[in-house]
Amino acid sequence: ALEIHFKGKNIADVLDMTIEEAMSFFANVPSIYNKMKTLNEVGLGYMRLGQPATTLSGGEAQRVKLATELARRATGRTMYILDEPTTGLHFADIDRLLQVLQRLVDNGNTIVVIEHNLEVIKSADWIIDLGPAGGDAGGQVIAQGTPDDVAENEQSFTGHFLQRMFNEEIALAKAHHAENQVVVG
Repeated sequence: ALEIHFKGKNIADVLDMTIEEAMSFFANVPSIYNKMKTLNEVGLGYMRLGQPATTLSGGEAQRVKLATELARRATGRTMYILDEPTTGLHFADIDRLLQVLQRLVDNGNTIVVIEHNLEVIKSADWIIDLGPAGGDAGGQVIAQGTPDDVAENEQSFTGHFLQRMFNEEIALAKAHHAENQVVVG
């Protein structure tokens, strides 16, 4: 099998490619390219094609399943339940994953995410904050509502951190606006 080549590469060379590299390599093979593109969109572009499935983290395995679902014909009637899908992701990959999830919602699907990442939490349409702590000390609904609603709930640790995040974003926006003002006198 190693004697057979495609575009100068044998099967071992192809299996050693990252998903991102495979996107370029298979750009003219739509059936492969589209699958690689979807895997890349969910933040798995760094993975090698030949990586054994048994070595995937829980978050990586979830994102492979999510990519598989995204590749299917959308019904707009599916509920996806994801448990900490951003684990181990770089900020840029989290943003890409959020875009993919939003695309699923825009197509009429429902997404339920168990997550601790505030970037993900603040982008939710509705939050159910459980607490007051983890494990045996948790399990009670502390707050629920939009991110703004939860941020205003003084009983919610998540709300406290969301409020701080929102305040920092407002301060940054004001500072950026002040830098770009032109005074004419």
